[in-house]
Amino acid sequence: MDTQESDPRDRKQFYLHDTPFRRSVVALLAGLSRPFMKLDVRGLEHLPLEGAVVLVANHVTNFDVFPMQISLPRPIFYMGKAELFKVGIMDAVFRRMGSFPVYRGEKDQWAMRHAARILEHGQVLGMFPEGTRSQGRGLGVAKTGAARLAIEAHCPIVPMALIGSDRFFRQLPRPNTVTVSLLPPILPTPDDTPLSLTDRVMFSLASALPADMRGVYSELPKGFKIQ
Repeated sequence: MDTQESDPRDRKQFYLHDTPFRRSVVALLAGLSRPFMKLDVRGLEHLPLEGAVVLVANHVTNFDVFPMQISLPRPIFYMGKAELFKVGIMDAVFRRMGSFPVYRGEKDQWAMRHAARILEHGQVLGMFPEGTRSQGRGLGVAKTGAARLAIEAHCPIVPMALIGSDRFFRQLPRPNTVTVSLLPPILPTPDDTPLSLTDRVMFSLASALPADMRGVYSELPKGFKIQ
Protein backbone atom coordinates (compact mmCIF):
# COMPACT_ATOMS: atom_id res chain seq x y z
CA MET A 1 0.00 0.00 0.00
CA ASP A 2 1.33 3.45 -0.98
CA THR A 3 1.58 5.57 2.14
CA GLN A 4 3.32 8.49 0.45
CA GLU A 5 1.74 11.74 1.61
CA SER A 6 0.20 13.99 -1.01
CA ASP A 7 1.86 17.29 -1.80
CA PRO A 8 -0.04 20.50 -2.66
CA ARG A 9 2.11 20.81 -5.77
CA ASP A 10 0.47 17.66 -7.14
CA ARG A 11 -2.71 19.69 -7.69
CA LYS A 12 -0.96 22.02 -10.14
CA GLN A 13 0.06 21.46 -13.74
CA PHE A 14 3.79 21.31 -14.40
CA TYR A 15 4.91 21.09 -17.99
CA LEU A 16 7.18 18.33 -19.25
CA HIS A 17 7.41 19.63 -22.80
CA ASP A 18 8.10 22.87 -24.60
CA THR A 19 5.19 25.31 -24.81
CA PRO A 20 4.31 28.12 -27.26
CA PHE A 21 4.24 30.44 -24.24
CA ARG A 22 7.82 29.56 -23.31
CA ARG A 23 9.04 30.00 -26.89
CA SER A 24 7.35 33.41 -27.13
CA VAL A 25 8.83 34.59 -23.83
CA VAL A 26 12.34 33.41 -24.74
CA ALA A 27 12.13 35.18 -28.12
CA LEU A 28 10.92 38.36 -26.40
CA LEU A 29 13.70 38.20 -23.80
CA ALA A 30 16.30 37.65 -26.52
CA GLY A 31 15.12 40.80 -28.28
CA LEU A 32 14.89 42.92 -25.15
CA SER A 33 18.35 41.84 -23.96
CA ARG A 34 20.25 42.96 -27.07
CA PRO A 35 20.81 46.57 -25.96
CA PHE A 36 22.56 45.52 -22.75
CA MET A 37 23.81 41.95 -23.31
CA LYS A 38 26.11 40.56 -25.97
CA LEU A 39 26.14 36.77 -25.83
CA ASP A 40 29.33 34.87 -26.59
CA VAL A 41 28.22 31.23 -26.80
CA ARG A 42 30.85 28.52 -27.01
CA GLY A 43 30.71 24.73 -27.18
CA LEU A 44 27.14 24.27 -28.39
CA GLU A 45 28.31 21.06 -30.04
CA HIS A 46 28.60 19.56 -26.56
CA LEU A 47 24.84 19.74 -25.94
CA PRO A 48 23.03 16.61 -27.19
CA LEU A 49 20.23 17.62 -29.55
CA GLU A 50 17.84 15.13 -27.97
CA GLY A 51 17.50 12.92 -24.93
CA ALA A 52 17.84 13.52 -21.22
CA VAL A 53 20.59 15.89 -20.07
CA VAL A 54 21.44 17.43 -16.71
CA LEU A 55 22.80 20.92 -17.36
CA VAL A 56 24.76 22.34 -14.41
CA ALA A 57 26.02 25.91 -14.14
CA ASN A 58 27.75 28.23 -11.70
CA HIS A 59 25.35 30.67 -10.06
CA VAL A 60 26.33 34.30 -9.63
CA THR A 61 23.10 36.27 -10.02
CA ASN A 62 19.35 35.82 -10.41
CA PHE A 63 19.81 36.85 -14.05
CA ASP A 64 21.79 33.67 -14.87
CA VAL A 65 18.75 31.83 -16.21
CA PHE A 66 18.29 34.32 -19.04
CA PRO A 67 21.60 33.89 -20.91
CA MET A 68 21.43 30.15 -20.17
CA GLN A 69 18.10 29.69 -21.93
CA ILE A 70 18.58 32.26 -24.69
CA SER A 71 21.85 30.64 -25.73
CA LEU A 72 20.47 27.11 -26.19
CA PRO A 73 18.34 25.54 -28.95
CA ARG A 74 16.54 23.31 -26.41
CA PRO A 75 14.21 24.30 -23.56
CA ILE A 76 15.61 24.11 -20.05
CA PHE A 77 13.45 22.91 -17.17
CA TYR A 78 14.59 24.54 -13.93
CA MET A 79 14.31 24.06 -10.23
CA GLY A 80 13.43 27.41 -8.67
CA LYS A 81 13.26 28.42 -5.03
CA ALA A 82 9.73 27.93 -3.73
CA GLU A 83 9.42 31.58 -2.67
CA LEU A 84 9.24 32.61 -6.34
CA PHE A 85 6.06 30.58 -6.82
CA LYS A 86 4.04 32.19 -4.02
CA VAL A 87 2.56 34.96 -6.19
CA GLY A 88 -0.28 33.60 -8.34
CA ILE A 89 0.61 35.15 -11.68
CA MET A 90 4.32 34.47 -11.28
CA ASP A 91 3.54 30.88 -10.30
CA ALA A 92 1.61 30.43 -13.55
CA VAL A 93 4.35 32.07 -15.63
CA PHE A 94 7.18 30.04 -14.10
CA ARG A 95 5.30 26.76 -14.52
CA ARG A 96 4.58 27.50 -18.18
CA MET A 97 8.26 28.30 -18.63
CA GLY A 98 9.12 24.80 -17.40
CA SER A 99 10.16 25.74 -13.87
CA PHE A 100 9.12 23.97 -10.70
CA PRO A 101 9.55 24.86 -7.00
CA VAL A 102 12.02 23.37 -4.59
CA TYR A 103 12.18 24.01 -0.86
CA ARG A 104 15.80 24.77 -0.11
CA GLY A 105 17.47 23.73 3.10
CA GLU A 106 15.55 20.47 3.34
CA LYS A 107 15.27 17.19 1.47
CA ASP A 108 12.53 18.02 -0.98
CA GLN A 109 11.56 14.60 -2.30
CA TRP A 110 8.76 16.01 -4.46
CA ALA A 111 11.21 18.25 -6.33
CA MET A 112 13.62 15.36 -6.88
CA ARG A 113 10.81 13.14 -8.19
CA HIS A 114 9.67 15.86 -10.57
CA ALA A 115 13.24 16.41 -11.76
CA ALA A 116 13.48 12.67 -12.46
CA ARG A 117 10.25 12.88 -14.48
CA ILE A 118 11.74 15.65 -16.61
CA LEU A 119 14.68 13.40 -17.46
CA GLU A 120 12.34 10.46 -18.11
CA HIS A 121 10.68 12.65 -20.74
CA GLY A 122 14.04 13.24 -22.45
CA GLN A 123 14.35 16.91 -21.52
CA VAL A 124 17.15 19.20 -20.31
CA LEU A 125 17.14 19.66 -16.54
CA GLY A 126 18.91 22.85 -15.45
CA MET A 127 20.48 22.93 -11.98
CA PHE A 128 22.80 25.10 -9.92
CA PRO A 129 24.72 22.55 -7.80
CA GLU A 130 25.88 25.20 -5.32
CA GLY A 131 22.25 25.69 -4.31
CA THR A 132 22.57 29.46 -4.02
CA ARG A 133 24.35 32.41 -5.61
CA SER A 134 28.09 32.69 -4.99
CA GLN A 135 27.88 36.52 -4.95
CA GLY A 136 31.47 36.96 -6.08
CA ARG A 137 33.01 34.51 -3.62
CA GLY A 138 33.77 31.84 -6.22
CA LEU A 139 32.34 28.34 -6.46
CA GLY A 140 31.02 26.94 -3.21
CA VAL A 141 30.79 23.29 -2.19
CA ALA A 142 28.27 21.64 -4.52
CA LYS A 143 25.36 19.48 -3.46
CA THR A 144 25.10 16.00 -5.00
CA GLY A 145 21.50 16.17 -6.27
CA ALA A 146 22.39 16.72 -9.93
CA ALA A 147 24.80 13.77 -9.88
CA ARG A 148 22.23 11.52 -8.19
CA LEU A 149 19.67 12.31 -10.86
CA ALA A 150 22.15 11.71 -13.69
CA ILE A 151 23.22 8.37 -12.21
CA GLU A 152 19.62 7.22 -11.80
CA ALA A 153 18.66 8.36 -15.31
CA HIS A 154 21.88 7.07 -16.92
CA CYS A 155 22.26 10.40 -18.70
CA PRO A 156 25.13 12.85 -19.28
CA ILE A 157 25.85 15.98 -17.30
CA VAL A 158 26.85 19.01 -19.36
CA PRO A 159 28.68 21.70 -17.34
CA MET A 160 27.98 25.30 -18.36
CA ALA A 161 30.30 28.13 -17.31
CA LEU A 162 28.73 31.59 -17.05
CA ILE A 163 30.98 34.66 -17.01
CA GLY A 164 29.76 38.24 -16.95
CA SER A 165 26.12 37.80 -15.88
CA ASP A 166 26.88 39.72 -12.69
CA ARG A 167 27.64 42.85 -14.71
CA PHE A 168 24.21 43.35 -16.27
CA PHE A 169 23.32 47.03 -16.80
CA ARG A 170 26.68 48.23 -15.41
CA GLN A 171 28.14 49.26 -18.78
CA LEU A 172 25.13 50.99 -20.29
CA PRO A 173 24.78 52.34 -22.89
CA ARG A 174 27.32 49.75 -24.06
CA PRO A 175 26.17 46.10 -23.96
CA ASN A 176 27.84 43.80 -21.46
CA THR A 177 29.40 40.61 -22.80
CA VAL A 178 28.20 37.41 -21.19
CA THR A 179 30.18 34.30 -22.06
CA VAL A 180 28.33 30.99 -22.00
CA SER A 181 30.64 27.99 -22.37
CA LEU A 182 29.30 24.45 -22.65
CA LEU A 183 31.87 21.82 -21.75
CA PRO A 184 32.15 18.19 -22.90
CA PRO A 185 29.44 15.93 -21.45
CA ILE A 186 30.42 13.91 -18.39
CA LEU A 187 28.91 10.43 -18.30
CA PRO A 188 28.39 8.58 -15.02
CA THR A 189 30.53 5.45 -14.78
CA PRO A 190 29.65 2.23 -12.92
CA ASP A 191 32.20 3.23 -10.26
CA ASP A 192 30.80 6.72 -9.72
CA THR A 193 29.16 7.73 -6.46
CA PRO A 194 27.11 10.95 -6.33
CA LEU A 195 30.06 12.63 -4.61
CA SER A 196 32.72 11.47 -7.07
CA LEU A 197 30.56 12.47 -10.04
CA THR A 198 29.84 15.85 -8.46
CA ASP A 199 33.57 16.45 -8.01
CA ARG A 200 34.27 15.56 -11.63
CA VAL A 201 31.57 17.96 -12.82
CA MET A 202 32.61 20.84 -10.57
CA PHE A 203 36.32 20.61 -11.36
CA SER A 204 35.41 20.57 -15.05
CA LEU A 205 33.23 23.64 -14.56
CA ALA A 206 35.95 25.41 -12.59
CA SER A 207 38.46 24.83 -15.39
CA ALA A 208 36.40 27.10 -17.68
CA LEU A 209 36.10 29.92 -15.15
CA PRO A 210 38.60 32.67 -14.30
CA ALA A 211 40.81 31.86 -11.30
CA ASP A 212 38.91 34.23 -9.00
CA MET A 213 35.63 32.41 -9.73
CA ARG A 214 36.82 28.84 -9.03
CA GLY A 215 36.43 29.01 -5.27
CA VAL A 216 36.80 25.68 -3.46
CA TYR A 217 37.46 23.94 -6.80
CA SER A 218 40.52 26.05 -7.61
CA GLU A 219 43.10 23.30 -7.28
CA LEU A 220 42.62 19.98 -9.04
CA PRO A 221 43.89 17.18 -6.75
CA LYS A 222 46.94 15.37 -8.05
CA GLY A 223 45.96 12.38 -10.16
CA PHE A 224 42.27 13.37 -10.26
CA LYS A 225 40.66 12.64 -13.63
CA ILE A 226 37.59 14.51 -14.86
CA GLN A 227 36.86 12.30 -17.89
